[in-house]
Amino acid sequence: MTTLIAPRVHDIGGLEVRRAVPTLQARSVGPFVFVDQMGPALLNPGTGIDVRPHPHIGLATVTFLWSGAIGHRDSLGSDQVIRPGDVNWMTAGRGISHSERTPPPEREHGHPLHGMQTWIALPRQYEEVEPAFHHHSAATLPQQRRNGAWLRVIAGRAYGEESPVKVFADTLNVAIDLDPDAEIDIDTGHRERSLYILDGQAQLDGVDVPAQHLIIPANGARGRLRAKTPVKAMLMGGEPLDAPRHLWWNFVSSSQERIEQAKDDWANGRFGTIPGDATEFIPLPAK
Repeated sequence: MTTLIAPRVHDIGGLEVRRAVPTLQARSVGPFVFVDQMGPALLNPGTGIDVRPHPHIGLATVTFLWSGAIGHRDSLGSDQVIRPGDVNWMTAGRGISHSERTPPPEREHGHPLHGMQTWIALPRQYEEVEPAFHHHSAATLPQQRRNGAWLRVIAGRAYGEESPVKVFADTLNVAIDLDPDAEIDIDTGHRERSLYILDGQAQLDGVDVPAQHLIIPANGARGRLRAKTPVKAMLMGGEPLDAPRHLWWNFVSSSQERIEQAKDDWANGRFGTIPGDATEFIPLPAK
């Protein structure tokens, strides 16, 4: 039976996001434990997103944009603007802090922003790996254009291609853009898979599916995606988690004790500061 998940709506630093994972219907899909659609939004001149410095452990964040720009800074000293088609992959491992803000040039005029940010839980053997940040420009990603479909492999492997992004477990992560009446079969080479429709009117195996929802196809389903209008979608999944994960605020771990330690580390300033963005931070939540 196909599972359809309506995301919850949140505000992060001036931008509306729709969170489809985790939910009661899906705590994870493959290694993905957190799925956010950012926008679409048109930000006014003089405004932008400001996600103040905050910490992570035990996961990798994956950012991909269809429009707009976000400036990433972290406690490793990384300073990188991501633009449409690029991938930012940040491995938190044993601990990192970062911020995400609209770059100054974009703030000078009205500008759109639309993208996806996901979290991938690291396998237990890599949960305490050294933190790292990698930026991959749009031109370096494998892509295919076929019969009105545009496929970009963000991370992992799909459709006979493999992304240069370093992953820690078998991963399925593909951006899909379809022209009206174009069709594409969902890659079947992974144990778990899901499809998020960001924009447009689409059908899955001949049945209408709503935009801004996550779809988990039934076992054995063909998974043919058809566009009735221009469609933007993201395919996610891969190898199931190797153990249950605890999620609390920005922390992911197979150990509750490790999350308690991360809370204490952030409260006591042990995650390090971010060069160029060291005057603000998000405090540890009360709950």
